[in-house]
Amino acid sequence: MAVRIGIARETAPGERRVAITPETCRKLVALGAAITVERGLGRHAHFADDAYAAAGAVLADDAAAALAGADLVLCVQAPSPALLATLREGAAIIGHLQPEADPARAEAIRTGGLVAFPLERLPRTTRAQAMDILSSQAGMAGYKAVLIAAQLAPRFFPMLTTAAGTIRPSKVLVIGAGVAGLQAVATARRLGAQVECFDVRPETREQIESLGGRFLDLGVSAVGEGGYARALTDEERAEQQKRLGEHLRGIDTIVCTAAVPGRPAPKIITAGMVGGMAAGSVIVDLAAETGGNCELTRPGETIDAGGVTVAGPLDLASSGAVHASEMFARNVFNFASLLVSDGALVLDWDDELVAKTAWPPREG
Repeated sequence: MAVRIGIARETAPGERRVAITPETCRKLVALGAAITVERGLGRHAHFADDAYAAAGAVLADDAAAALAGADLVLCVQAPSPALLATLREGAAIIGHLQPEADPARAEAIRTGGLVAFPLERLPRTTRAQAMDILSSQAGMAGYKAVLIAAQLAPRFFPMLTTAAGTIRPSKVLVIGAGVAGLQAVATARRLGAQVECFDVRPETREQIESLGGRFLDLGVSAVGEGGYARALTDEERAEQQKRLGEHLRGIDTIVCTAAVPGRPAPKIITAGMVGGMAAGSVIVDLAAETGGNCELTRPGETIDAGGVTVAGPLDLASSGAVHASEMFARNVFNFASLLVSDGALVLDWDDELVAKTAWPPREG
């Protein structure tokens, strides 16, 4: 019997993305899977029910029907604990699940005998790159953050020479040179701004400069493991903040993207730094979802802090739902391909990606 894959509509507030597109649906059917999707699944991402049906999916009238008897469930964000409780014992689920962030969700996975594969737990290896939802979605978020900054800024980003005189380009500082930060650098440069990027990892200099940005060296290095930054010591943080605060006086727009996986976003911009910035400056804090890099950030709000606009947008990847969904769905398909063999669900615990992504964690 073919492996049964079910996909229900996303219910998290503001979520517009989908974990399966007609393209990846067709590929899963080719692997021997029987696909059931809830009607209206792709409405907010502009994927029609007819497109899913043409790709080989069966349309169900509600979430319970879409997931009934499913061997494998695909999602962007985890279904509610109540819906998880309806899944059959032994079913697998793939998505951005964050089980440890919600005790009720974690309990539903455990008591239901489910095998969860939170893709945010993927090992950081070359082979895993095609399944890396954090990187694919961060690219969209970094792009959108710069567009928001340009919209909020009371000035042009590019230099303009007009009959009324020359307009100097905006000075943009991107904080954090991960995927989101590098996309932000590239996007701000395309808009014509003068762009700098600060990261405590000096090895990011080459990537920043390759995109046309200037590496801002504040004399503090925090090289960590796996390509991520380590937490700074109190002394390092004090020195960093002193030098950064002085530099921010000449910056028009800041885009914050710094993050440490599994921990609250590091506080890099203090209220005092914001107070020293010129009126009309803009801060867009992409890290708002995990607390923000700016001390004044209010997640989901845009505020005026003494003439400086501080925005803490949420769900930025979801705001680019078409391309974000296409990338997310390909990530999910590539991981699901590890679990589907000859039309059946096969969990190969000798595969590092399968074993290390699984939750609850496998013993041994």
